[in-house]
Amino acid sequence: MVWQLLTWPLDSLLWLSEQVEERAVAELDQTENLQKRLTALQIRFDLGDISESDFTEQEAEILTALEAELDAAAEEQEEE
Repeated sequence: MVWQLLTWPLDSLLWLSEQVEERAVAELDQTENLQKRLTALQIRFDLGDISESDFTEQEAEILTALEAELDAAAEEQEEE
């Protein structure tokens, strides 16, 4: 019991750092996935698999999502 009271601050700090790491990895994964989708879309367009109008529409959706993701990351850094 006494040991738990003495190590509680360190345990809390470790838990907090794990939570921050999990969020950072998830956010990085999301950004990477959007970038990969954009690259795959560009390749499909270059190969002629999709029309220019489809490409433009899908590209706009991906870029909007990517911009929102980057804005959210910037806001989180400003809050810290």
